[in-house]
Parts: sequence; C-alpha cells; structure tokens
Amino acid sequence: MNAPMVLPPITIRAANLSDPIDRARIDAFVGDHPEGTPFHLPAWSATVARGCGQKSHYLVAERGEDMIVGVLPLTEVHSPLFGRALVSAGFGVGGGILSEGTSAVALLAQAGWQLAERLSCPTMELRGGAHPGAGWHQDSETYCGFVRDLAEDADAQLLAVPRKQRAEIRKALGNDLVVTTGCHASDAAAHYRVYAESVRNLGTPVFPRGLFTEVLREFGNSADILIVSHGGVPVASVLSLYWNGTVYPYWGGGTAAARALRANDRMYFSLMQHARTRGCTRFDFGRSKVGTGAAAFKKNWGFEAQPLTYFKRARDGEAPREINPLSPKYRLQVAAWQRLPLAVANRLGPWISRGLG
Repeated sequence: MNAPMVLPPITIRAANLSDPIDRARIDAFVGDHPEGTPFHLPAWSATVARGCGQKSHYLVAERGEDMIVGVLPLTEVHSPLFGRALVSAGFGVGGGILSEGTSAVALLAQAGWQLAERLSCPTMELRGGAHPGAGWHQDSETYCGFVRDLAEDADAQLLAVPRKQRAEIRKALGNDLVVTTGCHASDAAAHYRVYAESVRNLGTPVFPRGLFTEVLREFGNSADILIVSHGGVPVASVLSLYWNGTVYPYWGGGTAAARALRANDRMYFSLMQHARTRGCTRFDFGRSKVGTGAAAFKKNWGFEAQPLTYFKRARDGEAPREINPLSPKYRLQVAAWQRLPLAVANRLGPWISRGLG
C-alpha cells in the first residue's frame, strides 16, 4: 500500500519586482487564475510606486521552492490628510488575496497584517479577493462592478444597448466628432487635460500625471488612450487597459462641452468597437458607488450591477480610515473643490490624491 503523498509546506516571501524572472512567474500565475485582475500584476505595483511615490510590497505564497499558490500585492500609503494604510491594490479597484484554493489565504492575510503593523499602518484594505478570515470588516454595499460580453460587431453592439441609451448613441454618432487612439506623449497630455477638468467638476482631486505616464510605460501595448475631439479640441478621453480578453476603461472623463456633444457616449461606444479589433470579448465598465449617477449611466448601457466585496482591518480600538468622497464628512470639501479654478485644482490635486491609495 502506497503511503499518502505529503505536500511541501507553504511559505510566504516578499517578491523581488526588479527581477524579470520573479515578475514573469507572478504574471503567469495571475494570468492563469480565473479571478486575476490587472491590479494583481507586478506592472500595476511598479506603476503605483513610481507614479505616486508610494512604496509597493508584494507577498508570494509558495509550496516548495517553485510553485506559486497565492499572491497579495500591497501599497504602503502615506498621507497627512488620510493617514497611513496598507492597500491591495493601491489606486486600483480590484486586488486582494489571489489564491489557488484556500490553503494560502490565511497565511497571506496574516503576513499582510503583520507587515502593516511593522510599517505602522493602522488600517489595511483588501479590494476584493478571497475572504481573509476573522477580524476583518466586510463591505459589499458601497461599490458595484459592471461587466458584460461585447457583441460580435458594431450593429449588434448598438442593438444590445437599451432603447433610450441607444438613441443617445445614435445622436452622438451624428455629431461632428473625431475619434483617435494612441499612446504617445501628445495623447497622454490631451487625456490629462480632459481628465483633470472632469474630476475637478466632480469635486475630487486629480491623480499625479506620472501615474498615467507610468501605466502607459509599464503596460506597453496593453494600454492606450482613446480621445474624442470636436473642432480639433479634445472633449472626452479614456485610458484603457487590455488584459486576458477584457478591456478596462479605467480613467475616463469629459470636459464641460462633452455633455451637449454626447462625447462620452461616443467615447465608450467607439471603445467597444476598438476593443473588438484588439481581440477583446469582454467589457469591464469598472466600479461605481451604489446609488450614484455613474452607476445609473452604466445601467443605462445594459450592464447589470454586481456587488464588489472589500475588506478592512484596523488596529484594536481604532476605526478604519475613510476616504469615500460621498461620506457626509467630505461634503463641504467636495463642494469647495468644485469651485476651485482648474489651475489651482491641478496644482493641489496630485499632492492630495497620491495619499488616497
């Protein structure tokens, strides 16, 4: 009778993201995992570290010497306004513990919290991933995600959109708008101008320009910018990631002129067409806060809201940090930010937003 096979124990180590071999092994694990996201990739951690000046950590669970069974990307966030936190994944809408089965989950969660304590981070946040276990607060009510398959062609895509929104798209297609895509410095500059105005109008600080630059550099051919222009002036733009057959329109917005021109409708419909040419079959419309106009906009396109589950842990006796701009404690700040001159908002915004994580 054969003795049962004894599996090697699981160990946790810090990845060396400057080592191409280590990065390639992690890329392969994330790419093969059904719940992997671009925010689990070493490229995202490197982007955040250089683009926002926050330190990245990356924990790897291995069985034996060469079998990865779990990963946990983390960003050490420092902010004089919002405090310190260890976040997975920093500046992403996804992340958390990615594990093969459940064997590595508790070990990664424990190692992550021990790291937070060593770094004097009173809060740790996991944006998705496996449930880390006891001692963590679970929130499935604040955010929802929107994902669906792309139709086979533009005509079918238009028919897949509910009637009211379909009419808006038809109007947008009839307007004198020009759509371009690229990833050059001029595209990045135009996108930043549009995006900065868009988020100022929403009352939130813009991210550092370097974050967008580093995304384009790290992701290479797996990222680009789509710009909608009117009369030669960019009025809407979106920076998207392309990964595992899914397009992620991640940072998008429009100027004050975009609404009347329906430029945002044209932007997303054109992106669906563009993504198909790149081989994508899924469209991830990203997350939105429950009950907001952004969530309603995505529902109007025929996307169904799916709750996103996040986890937080705080030191005993302390409350987790709160950075939700819809929180009543930030209502006055949001209103004041909307009234700032754009030049002032663009100067102050990156200093504030790099601490949001």
